[in-house]
Amino acid sequence: MRIAIDAMGGDFAPEKIVTGAVMAAESLPGIDALVLVGDENAIRHELRKARQVPASIEIFHASEVVEMDETPAQAIRRKKDSSISRAMDLVKAGKADAMISAGNTGAVVVAATLKLRTLAGVERPAIAAVMPSPAKPFVLIDAGANTDCPPKLLFQFAAMGHVYSNKILGQANPVVGLMSVGAEDTKGNEATKEAFRLLSESKLNFKGNIEGNDLFRGEIDVVVCDGFVGNVILKTSEGLAHAISVWIKKEFTQNPIRMLGALFLMGAVRAMKTHVDSETYGGAPLLGVNGVCIICHGSSSARAIVHAIRAARDAVKFQINDLIILAVGGAP
Repeated sequence: MRIAIDAMGGDFAPEKIVTGAVMAAESLPGIDALVLVGDENAIRHELRKARQVPASIEIFHASEVVEMDETPAQAIRRKKDSSISRAMDLVKAGKADAMISAGNTGAVVVAATLKLRTLAGVERPAIAAVMPSPAKPFVLIDAGANTDCPPKLLFQFAAMGHVYSNKILGQANPVVGLMSVGAEDTKGNEATKEAFRLLSESKLNFKGNIEGNDLFRGEIDVVVCDGFVGNVILKTSEGLAHAISVWIKKEFTQNPIRMLGALFLMGAVRAMKTHVDSETYGGAPLLGVNGVCIICHGSSSARAIVHAIRAARDAVKFQINDLIILAVGGAP
């Protein structure tokens, strides 16, 4: 198995990307090669910091970088030799089984859609973000790739999320919920009402409409929505988690007595941070394209890159795309 990694994408590239790749090469079995795509000199500079460069690490030079503030479609058209484009080209040519990027999300989606195309039966790809709940993680799909979605797309998202939850997160019969403004089947806009009908008639384990306060109860495995709603949910959840962390730190340092009490609670605080740490889920897969593509947060650490590589490896190993084709009813 060969995995291409955009070494130049992200707020801390190439340092954290290269470090993460080295860590993954040393700790994750089942990977033949990790191909670092980007400026060769910059990549080699970071590799020299490692005690020993694993034999599975390779370099593929790319002279350009898609910046975070660039318009995705224009960047992919104009920067043919960008690290995102070249990593995607490796997957398209069959020289890599998957690609990973912490760079411009829109550019990754555009490059994957144009170069890899969508799977049979899939009209548009969707970002599947894995999010924590007190009981178990759940899949939020779509988390930002498509802002306007007809009912048929929402059904396809549900089918793809079902496959990912089942094979990667280990849920035997994933429970699917449709985001709406009320639990009743009469609630929502015209798209969600029709999507409700399609999902009700499917073989999926469809619970029905769910609301925002259902997200973190641990009862739903796949949360289905359009990318506009999904991205708002994702960013709001990230912001709230950060705010809670700040509040806890502020309250624990108000006076010496609270600081002393915090010492006794430190183990519990660390455990809580582990449960809500998004980096442990390895980025968000772009489901529905003819290849495996993992999109990481722009601020990804080396540890996050390791988990993203693991997620890519597992998606290839479990042949996620073949299962998605069957789930959405596309011809093999």
